[in-house]
Amino acid sequence: MTAARRYRLLCPIARALDAVGDRWSLLILRDLHAGPARFTDLLTGLRGIASNLLTDRLQQLAEDGLIDKQRSDYGVVLYALTDLGEQTDVLLFELALFGGLLPPDAEPRRPGNLRTIAVTLKVACQRVVTSGSTLLAALQVDGEPFTLRVRGARVEVRSGAPEAPEVTLKTAYEPMVAAGDGRLSFEDFVAQHVEITAHKPGKDLILTDLLGRAVAEIRVASASG
Repeated sequence: MTAARRYRLLCPIARALDAVGDRWSLLILRDLHAGPARFTDLLTGLRGIASNLLTDRLQQLAEDGLIDKQRSDYGVVLYALTDLGEQTDVLLFELALFGGLLPPDAEPRRPGNLRTIAVTLKVACQRVVTSGSTLLAALQVDGEPFTLRVRGARVEVRSGAPEAPEVTLKTAYEPMVAAGDGRLSFEDFVAQHVEITAHKPGKDLILTDLLGRAVAEIRVASASG
């Protein structure tokens, strides 16, 4: 937020809004929780944002210490969360819980890419994962690849396919959101909208158990909120 528009209050909520309260800022952070992204990745995913506005928001988020620029091995400029930016995961998760209580727009637009799913899925799994668990799963949501990795008590969800996954799960975006919102039972979601292949024995059961508990956590947290 520009200096002229900052609240300049001691209140920590106001300070947080100074950093992330501008339109699109939280959605940019949301998408970067799926991993570093090119400008074009963000522009494609955030349907409706103008390129000059995205440039402005990225610059402001960098000045506030939430993101920084990196270069890939091929010299491509990437935007990535800083350690401070990573700490917005719970904030975004709580917003997702609240959003699940609200009816969707009458004519909702599909995101340009599905990086949107990463932070909610990660935090939900993080809350229910069993210490000492290990899992490397390939998720394909409407054909878009993601990696779900569990190491000990840490969960990561990143855009892109993993090498040598232990299990692969294919599904579609709309029923995945419906399961999280409670409009579709997890059992019906798995039975009707999921194709799962275990590359190591038992890893399919570990993945479905983790996802089932994550969905239950979302619903319980939404109800208690």
